[in-house]
Amino acid sequence: MIEAECRLCDNTPIFHREVTTMLSRVTLPSAPFTVSAFCLGGGGFGSSTTGDALDRLVGAFLEAGGDFFDTAHCYAFWAPGGAGCSERALGACLRGFGVAERVIVATKGAHPAVLPDYPRPDGYMDPDVVRGDIAESLARLERGTIDLYYLHRDDPRVPVAELLDALNGEIAAGRLRALGASNWSTARLAEANACAAARGWTGFSAAQPMWNLAAPNFTATADPTMRFLLPADAAWHAASGVAVIPYSPTANGYFATGGTRGGSFENPTTRARLARAEALAAELGVSPNQLALAWLQSHPFPVVPILGAGNPAHLADALATTVTLNEAQRVWLAEG
Repeated sequence: MIEAECRLCDNTPIFHREVTTMLSRVTLPSAPFTVSAFCLGGGGFGSSTTGDALDRLVGAFLEAGGDFFDTAHCYAFWAPGGAGCSERALGACLRGFGVAERVIVATKGAHPAVLPDYPRPDGYMDPDVVRGDIAESLARLERGTIDLYYLHRDDPRVPVAELLDALNGEIAAGRLRALGASNWSTARLAEANACAAARGWTGFSAAQPMWNLAAPNFTATADPTMRFLLPADAAWHAASGVAVIPYSPTANGYFATGGTRGGSFENPTTRARLARAEALAAELGVSPNQLALAWLQSHPFPVVPILGAGNPAHLADALATTVTLNEAQRVWLAEG
């Protein structure tokens, strides 16, 4: 269990209690730790979610047994002056709870430029640039070590051996514990992990693509730096065992709102999947949102959905997911 204390801005305690771990644990291959069955996403930390609202959200996650947090070097460049605010806010919040050294923090670096708010060099995945990103993230989080470090995007101009050499140097120095890749193709992941195995290095334990029960209204190559996990990718993960830590796991609220949100996923295939999800959810006595999360977790490899909820009620619904789907139900929800 985690003993958590949350304080308001005037240092008044919100609560101080022993938090009993309820969420199950997930093992990431080759990582020296386990994580809670859900990850709390910090995309809005320090920008749209601040102060007491942030404390209450993180407190609710800790109280449910959550101990896995996700942020990034670039979050939240889209807000005025927001670049880096997520890491700073998360670090401060975890220290306020007194759990900074007892939770698992993942962050990401090596993101291309998004002008004018997030200027970057053309070689955003140059090993020296990545090392600089790591140093800045550590300073913002006020931590000596990042538990899980993702390369936020890919750049095929940089050989995997160069990247792994630099990242393994950071592991040897104690600044990183495990490695992940966000928005990478499974072909590059396979190449990287084969290289790591051949050289006795640490490879990638986890991938972070967009993935959910919906069908997106765009192709995987519409933006070559972003990827949606496709059935062939899922088959590779099933064979390799590499974990998936998906973002947008409920299709931006599509399954939580009966399709009124998540418009980028609105299409006949997704509507049919929503109808099946609502029918099975009613039969099992759970919400369609919970069923969509359970669908991800029912795959034959580790899956830890990232919950980006800024509303404690939405977070509570997701964290209450306990249903376990069998293979037939998983296939039926997607294929009918």
